[in-house]
Amino acid sequence: MGKRDNWYEVIFEADTRRGKFFDLLLLIIIVISVILVMLESVPSIRGNHGPLLRISEWIITVIFTIEYIIRILIVKKPWKYIFSFYGIIDFLSVIPTYLSLILVGSQSLIVIRILRLLRVFRILKLTRYTNAGRILAKALWASREKISVFIFFVVTLVVIIGTIMYLVEGTNGGFTSIPRSIYWAIVTLTTVGYGDISPVTPLGQFLASVVMILGYAIIAVPTGIVTAEMVNSSKIKENTQVCPNCLHGSHEDDAIHCKKCGAKLNP
Repeated sequence: MGKRDNWYEVIFEADTRRGKFFDLLLLIIIVISVILVMLESVPSIRGNHGPLLRISEWIITVIFTIEYIIRILIVKKPWKYIFSFYGIIDFLSVIPTYLSLILVGSQSLIVIRILRLLRVFRILKLTRYTNAGRILAKALWASREKISVFIFFVVTLVVIIGTIMYLVEGTNGGFTSIPRSIYWAIVTLTTVGYGDISPVTPLGQFLASVVMILGYAIIAVPTGIVTAEMVNSSKIKENTQVCPNCLHGSHEDDAIHCKKCGAKLNP
């Protein structure tokens, strides 16, 4: 196995001790970087420790830049990695700090602040380094069709409920239009209940009670769908092998070739 394959195994996989150490180190740096972003948004902390926060941010940015460049250099198809989901996330995790050097001037301070807040996207890198995150992401993707149908059903339901409440309540209690009544239906069905709009007629209150009870049943549906897919995913033993050709991950333990493109996996 050459040096390139060794680097690939350490950076893209986590089956070895070095790979696990690399992932753990990046996890710690990602958490620290997100904490720095949050601390920088506090005026008192930014005023007292601004220089320290900026230095720390630049150190972390340089680390992620080196990681990003190494990933591009060791993969067989760099452009495939660059335009992949994680490639874009890796790019977003470093580019805001460099853009803040280009966009100078008092008139662009707000733009710089928005760009620098994009650093919070680094938290999306966490799913790459945690097996539980991969299982959850795979379960969500596998249940996308069922969840889409469920969301369509919920949208249809709140439109019907909102229209009925508009007819029943009229302008009483804040039901001044169908869109506003649909907003009330969404708030009530999700059991949030802001209280800014509420029915005043007996029939309206009865319908509201039905919607509240219905909300508990609806909330449980997507949870059950995702949980079932997670159970199915956990039954299949997978490792962190990432195909060097197409960068597809989550291969079974005894896999020799990539299940997506057929390329041979690293031993």
